[in-house]
Amino acid sequence: MMQHITPGELQSRLATPDPPALLDVREPWEQDIARLPGALEIPMNDVSSRLEELPKDREIVVICRSGGRSAKIGEYLDRMGYRATNLTGGMLAWIQQVDSSLKRF
Repeated sequence: MMQHITPGELQSRLATPDPPALLDVREPWEQDIARLPGALEIPMNDVSSRLEELPKDREIVVICRSGGRSAKIGEYLDRMGYRATNLTGGMLAWIQQVDSSLKRF
C-alpha cells in the first residue's frame, strides 16, 4: 500500500544519511517554474516506459503540482514492486510549508 509524506517530513528525511529518491512527474514547463534539486524528472505519461531509471532498492517519493498525479503514479509504482510514497499536497504544499522562495504556479 502506497505511503504518504508531508512536506515537513520529506524535508527531514532529505537531511538523513539515507534520503529517499525523488521522482517529479510534472510536465517540463512545470518543472521549469519550480523544482526540487536532485529529483529525477519524468513526466507522468512517460513513467511506464522509463521504469529502468528508477531505483528498486530505496524509497521513491513521487511529486507533482498538488498531489493527484503523483498519487496515481505512486499506486502504479507500488503495483510494479517499487516502494513509492506520495508527497501530500505536491509542490504547492512544499512551497507553502518548506520553501517559499520557489515560484508558485
